Amino acid sequence: MTSTTDGSAPEQVAFGDLQGLEGRTLGPGNPVTITQQQIDQFAEASLDDQWIHTDPARAAAGPFGTTIAHGYLTLSLASRLLFDLLEVTGASSVVNYGLDKVRFPAPVPVGSALRMTVTFTTVTAVAGGYQVAYEGAIRADGQDKPSCVLQGLFRYYGPEAS
Repeated sequence: MTSTTDGSAPEQVAFGDLQGLEGRTLGPGNPVTITQQQIDQFAEASLDDQWIHTDPARAAAGPFGTTIAHGYLTLSLASRLLFDLLEVTGASSVVNYGLDKVRFPAPVPVGSALRMTVTFTTVTAVAGGYQVAYEGAIRADGQDKPSCVLQGLFRYYGPEAS
């Protein structure tokens, strides 16, 4: 089953129903547009000021014709993009537990609108909650290839774990 989000609220799933997510796909979700200011701020924070990210004049003559977002900037939006797709009600907290695999198949030109589609692969009971594994694809509108593909893990904890 696939759900598409077009500016609407995220799909709500009750904490006790998380195991029903296995095999479900949500998305693509709401867009997040990448600005040069975001790229510059990420470059400053990460100490990665390579010209393909931060020098619009030089990048215009470069391999992508414009500045591009850092791969890790794109990846850093995965949580936000997931939360735009799914809201777990009744959970006391959620923790980004990590990643199993990440790839950056296509660049993200400045001005791109990014959207994510996720497929939930497994939901496993853990102490106080559930670990939810998903495969995500972040795609810039109008591009054939995804900009970022990832296997991510979140842990949702119930009221008794608060």
